[in-house]
Amino acid sequence: MTLNFKEIATASMILFAVIDIVGSVPIIIDLRKKVGHIQSEKASIVAAVIMIVFLFLGEEILNLIGISVESFAIAGSFILFFLALEMILGITLYKDDAPETASIVPLAFPLIAGAGTMTSLLSLRAEFEVQNIIVAILVNIIFVYIVLKSSKRIERALGKQGISVIRKVFGVILLAIAVKLFTTNIKGLL
Repeated sequence: MTLNFKEIATASMILFAVIDIVGSVPIIIDLRKKVGHIQSEKASIVAAVIMIVFLFLGEEILNLIGISVESFAIAGSFILFFLALEMILGITLYKDDAPETASIVPLAFPLIAGAGTMTSLLSLRAEFEVQNIIVAILVNIIFVYIVLKSSKRIERALGKQGISVIRKVFGVILLAIAVKLFTTNIKGLL
């Protein structure tokens, strides 16, 4: 069991792009305004556990309940699509009882360890050694934790206008990821 730096670096970059915690800063700031406090440690640990468990059991769980990886990815693309619409249009589609704190839902799941991340983990599993993927997950979780912890400072540095612009730009990027996730996986279903 040896670690391969190239595999770790590649898997880390793929997960970094899919998790897109920097692009989620506007969502994190909105959550903090709604709930007052973000439990960074809890969200990071739970997201790491979800990703590692899914790395080992994801395909089996989906097979057990009769869902293909493609169907799972397409469902995830719809969630990303609607999140992107909220960001671009400045509307609220998802209405839930206001959570008391933001940690497990919606931070750990689906924001950090969402359907895109889960699908990516299943794809990475086919290409890379498991220990390298686990290291890549941990590298990303450390970065996620740092971003969650410093969201107030990031908000101050960017200001209201900066956050609004970033929110719309990353909304478009998220929309593009949703479309790509949908089109890539719909071929597998048809």
